[in-house]
Amino acid sequence: MTLISSRERARPSRSTGRPSGKLPGLAMAAAGVALSWGVHRLVPAVPMLTAAVVLGIAAAHLPGVRALVRGAGRPGLTLAGKRLMRAGVVLLGLKLGLDDVLGLGWATVVMVLVTVVATFFGTLWLGRRLGLRGDQPLLIATGYSICGASAIGAVSEVSGSDEEDVATSVALVTLCGTLAIAVLPLLHHPLGLDDAQFGRWVGAGVHDVGQVVATAQTAGPTALTEAVLVKLMRVALLAPLVAAVAVAVRRRRAYDAGAGAAEGKRPALVPLFVLGFLAMVVVRTTGWVPAAALDGAQHAQELLLAAALFGLGSAVHLPTLVRTGGRVAALGLCSWAVIAGVSYGGVLLTT
Repeated sequence: MTLISSRERARPSRSTGRPSGKLPGLAMAAAGVALSWGVHRLVPAVPMLTAAVVLGIAAAHLPGVRALVRGAGRPGLTLAGKRLMRAGVVLLGLKLGLDDVLGLGWATVVMVLVTVVATFFGTLWLGRRLGLRGDQPLLIATGYSICGASAIGAVSEVSGSDEEDVATSVALVTLCGTLAIAVLPLLHHPLGLDDAQFGRWVGAGVHDVGQVVATAQTAGPTALTEAVLVKLMRVALLAPLVAAVAVAVRRRRAYDAGAGAAEGKRPALVPLFVLGFLAMVVVRTTGWVPAAALDGAQHAQELLLAAALFGLGSAVHLPTLVRTGGRVAALGLCSWAVIAGVSYGGVLLTT
């Protein structure tokens, strides 16, 4: 799966560099958010963020719209995919209180850590073995192991990943997460899981927070509560992962500079938006934030991430996906099997 061709990306834009040049794309992202919200209201089983990615992909291929997406709308859509993603990740921290995570017990903490580590490094290794281009293995591994598109966006900021690789990874992780909404509830009873165990399995194995909610709610409130808590524990691992990637990028660039390559701009050891994420976790843990403010922040976070995912989805080029997406799809399915299998075994061992 790739995006707009390099020839199209290289085509000069008359509006580049001017704030007004970004307005058409930002307006399209806002329209995409509104449509995504409408889809979710009509079909609650479809998370708003999933709808945003799909609508972004559709916009990039609809006659009459795709020319705007690839032309005047591109600067604003790219801005949405980067800057609004950062803001959404910061607000994501308000979902997480340290007391909630510790309340799950150390056995569950270890289970989640093992699941994340096994999925991340297993996916990264397999992606390299399959010969995937650029940062695709890193981004796909991040999305599957942590929290879907939000994690991919965060890591891509410090790795300097190509927009093609980012959009490919987001589309893949969104597709598998959407399939999980339909597939996992069918396995609830055949796998011998009670409601609480099913919730923990969903929280440990499904990618995006919205997809976790949509999947777990099919088994009732107990499953939903357990799923969200376990999922937020995975979200808590976003900050150390981004910091580790930043360290790796700095070392790689230092090595390249020593070998005679241009050093370029060194990424921050802990990016500002990750510090913001951690600050929001601390704020949530204090218990000082009113429930109404938390609800407002959650709605704002969903809107920001929906706009960002619409922007990323609009960069996907499906004809190229048909020609080159086989290895990417194979990696996605294998990674999905790894995280589902490891988390299932972990749930059985810790409950």
